[in-house]
Amino acid sequence: MATIGTANPATGKPLRDYPAHDWAQLDARLSRAQAAGTAWARTAVAERGQRLRAIGDALTRRRAEYAALVTEEMGKPLTEALAEIDKCAWNCAVVADRAPSWLADRPVPTPPQRSWVSYEPLGVVLAVMPWNFPFWQVVRFAAAALAAGNAAVLKHAPNVTGCALAIEELFGDENLLSALLIADEDVGALVPRVIADPRVAAVTLTGSERAGIAVATAAGAALKKTVLELGGSDPFVVLADADLPAAADAAVRSRFGNGGQSCVAAKRFIVDERVADDFVDLLAARVAGLAVGDPALPRTQIGPLARADLRDALHRQVTASVARGAVLVAGGQPVPGAGCFYEPTVLDRVTPGMAAFAEETFGPVAAVVRARDDEHCVALANDTEYGLGAAVWGTAERALAVGRAIRSGALFVNAAVASDPRLPFGGIGRSGYGRELSAEGVREFTNVRTVVVA
Repeated sequence: MATIGTANPATGKPLRDYPAHDWAQLDARLSRAQAAGTAWARTAVAERGQRLRAIGDALTRRRAEYAALVTEEMGKPLTEALAEIDKCAWNCAVVADRAPSWLADRPVPTPPQRSWVSYEPLGVVLAVMPWNFPFWQVVRFAAAALAAGNAAVLKHAPNVTGCALAIEELFGDENLLSALLIADEDVGALVPRVIADPRVAAVTLTGSERAGIAVATAAGAALKKTVLELGGSDPFVVLADADLPAAADAAVRSRFGNGGQSCVAAKRFIVDERVADDFVDLLAARVAGLAVGDPALPRTQIGPLARADLRDALHRQVTASVARGAVLVAGGQPVPGAGCFYEPTVLDRVTPGMAAFAEETFGPVAAVVRARDDEHCVALANDTEYGLGAAVWGTAERALAVGRAIRSGALFVNAAVASDPRLPFGGIGRSGYGRELSAEGVREFTNVRTVVVA
């Protein structure tokens, strides 16, 4: 029987082996999920909200336990892991409070007929989720899916299998959320089979472009709805009239949080050349003060990358960019010794065509790009196929005008891009389609039904 092994990225030492599911076990879990979803769809939205509140309360009670598991399996600094669990609990409370209004029938005047739009459950929703926020990515999807009256099955990243099973247990034994443990060697055969199964109504994925294409292709062949949240190369634009210290503080939080392993983190720092030298100095000084080390220690700000291959890929991007003329201001090397650590890195004078500009850098690397003026800032920001988030710093109206000209699913002015349960989250272009969170995210997993009574 195939197994799934996890390892601690801070030490490189193996953690646990889990028996993977074969098709017979997956088949049984799909049947149980379908039965659970059928019963759950008949419950009132308010009752679903009570269940979400109970899950949120459990997250708060067990936050230390869950955070320690996140830190152990993917290397997130413990303080950030605790914040991730807290955000999951907050999301459950927001959805529980607001889902009754988000899912209420919406009257549409069509005299003399009586008409309305209703939001009805789809059935079982498959979620294919990544490792970088192993609780948050799942809970933000699952809260929406369950609030809408669906059941969920989860195919989580193998390196956070312990988190997947902990989340399954958190959601209870009624099979409203079931983990599907699929070994890497079986993904190509079993995941498309699960997607095509008639018991699965829709699919959502957060992950890489490659994974998104594979899942969307399989779902398209089966005519299943998909929501995709993919990569990003988010611009962080600093205009000539920006508050530079505030922008530099936010830049470090946005780029180096979670070790830079976030799709919505700032990736390309596009800075007006008139203030670029000062901004780079401020950024480099702050990066130099970041504490790299054991993620289980409260003082640590930068832990390891989640896997050795991710560290190697990041180093290739850094060295390729320097070879083409980027200036290495700080870092730029793997940290010697055990674990998958990489030095917090700042690259200056990055230009289009370099790896640090054209590709998504998934790690602690900030790429500074110098722009001639506001129009050049917009052109550089839009010189990407991604379109997840964008941040612009400057006097409010000027920054807003620049930001409106940038293509993205979210725009933050004088603030770092972040997800919020009260606001929709998602991208355009190669960053995916559909929305998570807020009313839009809950309604993604519904049949938007027109009802007319003559």
